Amino acid sequence: MDVSAQTVQWASRVIGVSSEGKGEVYGQQYKASQALGRPSKLPQTGESVCAWAPLYPDSPNEEWIHVGFDKPMNARQIIIAENVNPGAVIRVIAYDAKGTEYPVYQANAAARAEPALYVMLKDTSLSIAQVKVYLNTGALKGPNQIDAIGLSGAATPLPIDVNVSKGTPKDLQKENLGKTINTTGQEVAPVIAPDGKTLYFTRNFNKNNIGSPNKQDVWYSNLESGGVWSEAVNIGGPINNDGDNAISGMSTDGRTIYLINVYKPEGGLAFGISKSTHTKAGWSFPVECKITNNYNLHKDNQLEFTVSPDGKTMILAVQRKDTEGNRDLYVSFLQSNRTWTEPKTLGATVNTADFESSPFLAADGRTLYFTSGGLPGYGKGDIFVTRRQDDTWTNWSTPENLGPSINTPEWDGYFTIPAAGDFAYLSSRANSLGEDDIFRLKLFPAIKPDPVAIISGQVLDAQSKKPVSSEVATGLLQDKNKEITKVEYDPETGEYKMIVPTQSAYNLTATKEGYFPASETLDLSKDKRFRDIKRNLYLIPIQPGQKIVMREVLFEQSKFDLLEGANVELDRIVDMMNKYADMEIMIEGHTDNQGEWAPNMKLAEDRVRVVKDYLISKGITEKRIQTKAWGPSKPIASNETEEKRRLNRRVEFTIMKM
Repeated sequence: MDVSAQTVQWASRVIGVSSEGKGEVYGQQYKASQALGRPSKLPQTGESVCAWAPLYPDSPNEEWIHVGFDKPMNARQIIIAENVNPGAVIRVIAYDAKGTEYPVYQANAAARAEPALYVMLKDTSLSIAQVKVYLNTGALKGPNQIDAIGLSGAATPLPIDVNVSKGTPKDLQKENLGKTINTTGQEVAPVIAPDGKTLYFTRNFNKNNIGSPNKQDVWYSNLESGGVWSEAVNIGGPINNDGDNAISGMSTDGRTIYLINVYKPEGGLAFGISKSTHTKAGWSFPVECKITNNYNLHKDNQLEFTVSPDGKTMILAVQRKDTEGNRDLYVSFLQSNRTWTEPKTLGATVNTADFESSPFLAADGRTLYFTSGGLPGYGKGDIFVTRRQDDTWTNWSTPENLGPSINTPEWDGYFTIPAAGDFAYLSSRANSLGEDDIFRLKLFPAIKPDPVAIISGQVLDAQSKKPVSSEVATGLLQDKNKEITKVEYDPETGEYKMIVPTQSAYNLTATKEGYFPASETLDLSKDKRFRDIKRNLYLIPIQPGQKIVMREVLFEQSKFDLLEGANVELDRIVDMMNKYADMEIMIEGHTDNQGEWAPNMKLAEDRVRVVKDYLISKGITEKRIQTKAWGPSKPIASNETEEKRRLNRRVEFTIMKM
């Protein structure tokens, strides 16, 4: 159980401190601030940069820390977490809101080995606002640290445990991907394509690497029939060269990869991030992703990052001047000029005074997995999950440890998940063939990202049926100004592909100069699982005599009220008629075959009138609009089912003149 979930209030501010240890030049390592909030490392013991440490480990003088709490509390116990050399606490003073001192603990001669000191209070009527803890650092040789100080209303000592994701199965098994991918060398940093069919990773200590066996190269493997991974292949140049090469992100369509380092045209690498696009000729020479004021203070210049499914947001693991300590997670946004904003910290909920690394943002654009050495866990670096709470990208849920079935006593990381959300791939050294290997595990519900849909297809000329280079975008049906994602369709690559969260309804639109936009509604509002949707879009040339069916201008049965979303397509007609000032159109109204002929004809007339009135209300002159009502006489579907009849309740227009 997580002690933070109990009736516990952790210290929230430092009032005073005798001295502070020194860590990184920038950050909060060993500072008094590390004693605030929940325990950073316990139940793990041992020295940590995420705990307060006095400047000198064996000082002849008493050391002390004085902390305050958000609200005075009638506590039954004070919890003092010592994660290294427990037993140095010699005195504890409690203070009420007026600052009156109350001695509550004096050490006796008996040694204490437990990492948490529980000071059980005799006077539970005391409203505690502050606590001061004294240490005799000379009593125990070596460093002394305090990880956290808390107040609790519980009558018995509360155990301090790891905050594990709820519902974590105890029998979860990690599967080593085997010798087609793993070797006695090092395989790390897996990146699974969103469709789950190609696995990219970084291989080290291998004689088939370009340049030197001790330099990293990017390799890949394809998923074959029967769920077997093919023999891994070196991706070759220009991705791999004489330096250290690694892939760290991928676009939704799998045609753009993001790489560590900037590739110099004359050869060699520099710190930064690049991207390469796949064409029929292969992978392009990597081009720099320029990030404003991009730098890294990490002693080994280590960098990892992840790119959001829409390609507009990047989360980086780097060390900067405003870091909590070592590498932290930062966010950067793509700007209209194709450069990226200066990295901004994700905040102290995610970042600690120790390292945060190997971030992966799931296809839902909200669920973030990362490795941390500064949160309670089971090894040298554990994998955690947190979820974005709003669009600031600095407000995150409390990170949850993925549990001891996934995290080992060693370093674990590089969690990556395909869009389907069925399996996760990660790097681990435990039970490997040598160095780090790549493993796979079946995801359990508590740590799954939100379900998404992959939408893919071609954009075709409605007459010639030939592919057309175009822009494809999705927007929320209920908010036409809320664009979710946008991609470029290139006939050379064969299809567009995008990812959207399920449980919403969308407009899917393809646009191209000289064509009327192709638009369809995708109602995923009832879908709570992954969907793989194939949808071709047909662009209609704008020319005289061309007939266009307004597929989204739909009506309820027997009514002439426009259904939700109709205005989106009607506004496109307005835009087109504003662009072509001499254009005149014929609006034609149709019904299904339910009911009598005469009422259906009247209904068709009312429907074209509603559409005409809408266009006029948007500034289109009446003389440019003709109307015709056909009633049920020209069905395009069978009328046998409500879904088919719905298609017949339509409006079409014909371009009469341009």
